[in-house]
Amino acid sequence: MEQHSMSIRAQAVALMRRGVPNRIVAERLTVPRGTIGWWRSEDRKLRGETYEQPTDCPKCTDRDFDQVAYAYLLGLYLGDGHIISKPKQHHLSIFCNATQVGLIAAAEEAMSKVMPLPSVKRRYRPGCAEVKSYTKHWTCMFPQHGPGKKHERTIALEPWQREIVDAHPWEFIRGLIHSDGCRITNWTTRVVGGEHKRYEYPRYFFTNVSDDIRQLCTDTLDKLGVEWKHCTRAGKQYNISVAKRASVALMDAHVGPKY
Repeated sequence: MEQHSMSIRAQAVALMRRGVPNRIVAERLTVPRGTIGWWRSEDRKLRGETYEQPTDCPKCTDRDFDQVAYAYLLGLYLGDGHIISKPKQHHLSIFCNATQVGLIAAAEEAMSKVMPLPSVKRRYRPGCAEVKSYTKHWTCMFPQHGPGKKHERTIALEPWQREIVDAHPWEFIRGLIHSDGCRITNWTTRVVGGEHKRYEYPRYFFTNVSDDIRQLCTDTLDKLGVEWKHCTRAGKQYNISVAKRASVALMDAHVGPKY
């Protein structure tokens, strides 16, 4: 490690105590940023100062936030989201199909609008893109977080979350469909005039193992006037189907297919 004189270190500490960012101090004194960061940490220890990571968490700072973006992000999180909250490791992850670049961008945008300060990054795996936002405060915004899988524990909205969903129901539904749903084209055949004719029609599905999350979806669809039904497969009602023409038209106007 390169050694720096005590006078350089003293200058760096003086600048940092005046609120100058590490990057600026490093550039001004031609010292690596890692060294500046270590000096800052040692200076805090010397003064008995406990460092608190800056946050713009709406629940902790009581600031206003983008509730439209939050309703969409809540749907994404309940559908296919996950929070890691361990010592030195905190982030919210939304998993997307790697080919659906519009969904990836929308997830990033929603995270940044709800909490602009934390960094948002992408991590690609075969066929999958993980959109990640790094801060322990996502557990404040999603109190549904807990040990184990979502379908193995109760999922219920807090009163403040319910108010947001009631105010922006379509954004919530859009998030659910964009995470654990799809828009497909079904087909069937009918005998008309003695001939078999093929008919195609669009249909929306939402699939989730959690009874509570499916209930949140169907309750919201009911309030929006969207007709739905359970689509039972292998004796399990994990699928919610929207196939009536008027309801599909409503979904197309407010949700649309993932892309």
